[in-house]
Amino acid sequence: MRTAMLSLLPLLAACAGANGEGPAAPPATAEGPCRNEGLDSFIGQTASADLGAELLKASGARTLRWGAPGMAMTMDFRADRLTVSYDAKMAITNARCG
Repeated sequence: MRTAMLSLLPLLAACAGANGEGPAAPPATAEGPCRNEGLDSFIGQTASADLGAELLKASGARTLRWGAPGMAMTMDFRADRLTVSYDAKMAITNARCG
């Protein structure tokens, strides 16, 4: 049993960040083409493909991710992605880079 526990130590050490406190969290903001400025003006508008194109242009993002109500999404941060959430009535509730 002790040998099995010792063999796991390198794996656990690999999961720790440089400071020993676990994996490093992504920065709150990162250098990238996506910009949050001005996206609040889209809140309340009806989600559509045409509006998605406008959101991409306004944000400068390379990719667009729609977030439906109750939809699970990964938490990975991508500086080139715009995530747009909408409610059951297809009204945009949030638009943020990442």
